[in-house]
Amino acid sequence: MIDISHNVTVTDFAAVRRRSHILAVVHKATEGGDWIDPSYGVRRPQAESAGLLWGAYHFGTRQYSGQRQAQTFLAAAQPGPKTVMALDFEPNDHNPRNTMTLAQAEAFVQTVYQATGRLPVVYTQPNWANGMKVNRGLSLGAPIPPTSILARCDLWLADYRESPEVPLAWANRGWRLWQYAGDETELDAAYGSVPRTVSGVSHCDRNVFAGDTSALYKFWNAHA
Repeated sequence: MIDISHNVTVTDFAAVRRRSHILAVVHKATEGGDWIDPSYGVRRPQAESAGLLWGAYHFGTRQYSGQRQAQTFLAAAQPGPKTVMALDFEPNDHNPRNTMTLAQAEAFVQTVYQATGRLPVVYTQPNWANGMKVNRGLSLGAPIPPTSILARCDLWLADYRESPEVPLAWANRGWRLWQYAGDETELDAAYGSVPRTVSGVSHCDRNVFAGDTSALYKFWNAHA
């Protein structure tokens, strides 16, 4: 699986599927409460026509309520019966003061659940989820508790170490998706032997699923 946004140049989704054997794409749909990725709507039919599973993610911020952000996301993403939805809950490195709070993340998830009957996947980093200080001293202040609605969501873990650390809130469940390679540098990858380039796109984040191909399709359909 790869995840991309408008910052990624896509030349051929068929090449993504056939040459690099990628099965799924999760594309950025929205950020905050008022920004929509201009590439999302254009690329969705292209990717699905190429035989790729489709997903949509929202980058959370502090500027708007979690409820409003979820409403913006749902309106833009237009999740279909086989669209995996995800909340990107991490520090806002470009604007630290605009980092989403835990309460906003919970409100986002609750709103999506009430509107669709489905829980989104939560993308996060272990140190952030565990309440530790990260870049620029940002911190949630405390770990995400196992009683949070976020802990009921499947975990999409971002960790570029060889052995990813599962945050405390998901200790009994583990991760479903693991982003093991980032697109910023060649050093942002857990597996040195795994190709990080993908045919048909300029660059992308690489992810693995906790299961085989059959389980991946079942997982995608379970969110339908």
